[in-house]
Amino acid sequence: MFRTIFDLSSNVILLQKYCAERGFLKSPQRISDIRNTAMEKIRSLFIKYWSSDVGLDGKTAIVTGANTGIGKATAKDLAKRGARVILACRDIVKAELAVHDITREIKGANVEARKLDLADNKSICEFAENIYNTEKVLHLLINNAGVAACPYSTTVDGYEMQLGVNHLGHFFLTFLLLDLLKHSAPSRVINVSSSAHAMGRINFEDLHSRREYHPIKAYTQSKLANILFTRELSKKTEGLGVTAYAVHPGVVNTELVRHVKSPLEVMWKKFSYFLKTPEEGAYTVLYCSLTPVSELVSGGYYSDCAQSATARNGRDDGTALKLWAVSCHLLGIRWN
Repeated sequence: MFRTIFDLSSNVILLQKYCAERGFLKSPQRISDIRNTAMEKIRSLFIKYWSSDVGLDGKTAIVTGANTGIGKATAKDLAKRGARVILACRDIVKAELAVHDITREIKGANVEARKLDLADNKSICEFAENIYNTEKVLHLLINNAGVAACPYSTTVDGYEMQLGVNHLGHFFLTFLLLDLLKHSAPSRVINVSSSAHAMGRINFEDLHSRREYHPIKAYTQSKLANILFTRELSKKTEGLGVTAYAVHPGVVNTELVRHVKSPLEVMWKKFSYFLKTPEEGAYTVLYCSLTPVSELVSGGYYSDCAQSATARNGRDDGTALKLWAVSCHLLGIRWN
């Protein structure tokens, strides 16, 4: 995609230069307007607009990592539709600021910040207990929070950070909130994954990268785990009124890539105009939240507001079942 964008944008710049040199364009503002229009046309080839008029009055949603990026955009949209939205975030100060932003823009928005550190099982338990003490229903659990390509570190409980936050933390959270989801049926679990899962492999021999750590390999492993978790979860909840979907939001300009270094960092900044905004990145999450269940496939993988095929490794039921068992063992839970 980046190569195509580079070729198209380079052609726009060359055309602009050609016209300017020959006096076709005297006004600098006119040159800028033409360039911006051309760039927007190019951008529209890769990013499609989506909308829905579905309302969510009386519904309750939890969005993890909702203080910024896709999570915040998702929370804002759900609140605009009338849902009660709980922003589940590690940094409660940033979460409160996000609540302030949303309530300032949406009159009467029912949004609230709660502390949730997915790198700490105790924090996950406390969050879930708090939800059961304050909420009677839960219709949407959107597992959005994540870390990407970070230096090696471990969670409070000793898991490699990317696997711990991106997979195990959300696996545990979903387990703890499942009774409320079943009670509130029909309800949905949406796991934000990535097309990067195609490069992933579940390394059961060194799941926490203690022998060797590569940030990209650890990230792709965690994103593959999201796909496999969704696939197995859909089987476990079949007939219970709870459906599950995995989502690739696209290449989005968010803080998630803060650990990515050169030369990828340079490329990211150079083509940032062509990346999705957080609002555009939220489209497929919202699509899976709002589209009638009869039009979706539980356990499916969605990209650009449509069902998409996962890579072969994302369709391995044997690996999915094994990962489920290993995850339960690591967390010390029984979930059959």
